[in-house]
Amino acid sequence: MKKIIGLVVFYFIVITVSASNIDTLTVYSKSMNKEIKNIVITPDSYTKKGAAFSVVYLLHGAGGDHKAWIGKAPSIKEYADKYNVIIVCPDGEKTSWYFDSPIDETMQYETYITKELVSEIDKSYKTLPTNKNRAISGYSIGGHGALYLAFKHPDIWGATASMSGGVDIRPFPLSWDISKRLGVYAENPQVWESNTVINLVYLLNGKNLKILFDCGVDDFFYDANVRLHKKLLERNIPHDYTERPGGHTNIYWRNSIDYQMLFFNKYFNKTLE
Repeated sequence: MKKIIGLVVFYFIVITVSASNIDTLTVYSKSMNKEIKNIVITPDSYTKKGAAFSVVYLLHGAGGDHKAWIGKAPSIKEYADKYNVIIVCPDGEKTSWYFDSPIDETMQYETYITKELVSEIDKSYKTLPTNKNRAISGYSIGGHGALYLAFKHPDIWGATASMSGGVDIRPFPLSWDISKRLGVYAENPQVWESNTVINLVYLLNGKNLKILFDCGVDDFFYDANVRLHKKLLERNIPHDYTERPGGHTNIYWRNSIDYQMLFFNKYFNKTLE
């Protein structure tokens, strides 16, 4: 009898810990004339009357889709409950880099996320629709995308983070389809220069955006992240930067997202210095 009671109690604990709900929201993009799928995770408290929630947007890396984060870091379902937030994981194609391509009309992901997706999330879910209640992060290409979108649109996101982010695309002219989005570097250098995160620091005033980024010391994007950190220091832009052992791996990202969700939670609760 004691064993049966123990099993019932254990089962109850398991289902209450994993009480968040996962939806697949399909959004029609007018800018690209296509439907795009997005994972939306709502906390267990979502059904409470009168409740409204902050939103964390998580962007995937190269080769991923809207389901990538769930596969790489299943713990994000628990973070929705732990921090009482909505988590949105958009599909950014495999290598969109999350900017608007000047040469490919089917790759307008800055417009999609900033204008179409955010608007649809605020319309379809019980959100707190201000920049003080929105944050954005991502890994690899998604790390570039998160900083890129937040640096350009601090009116939408008040906090941003990146893990293992490709924060300077210029050293990789032949990689990850960047030339398909921006044209060949040799023929379009100015387009590349104006669409790499490290060159967007001039947009920051050091006041209206909380910034966190990290990178493993064995990562091929490590040098670019160090340079971004030094550039922010030179411009006196407040930010948190961390480097840890590790490479461009799922293990690193699962560890990193834990710190980043805590960072966002402190921001939402106005306890972040």
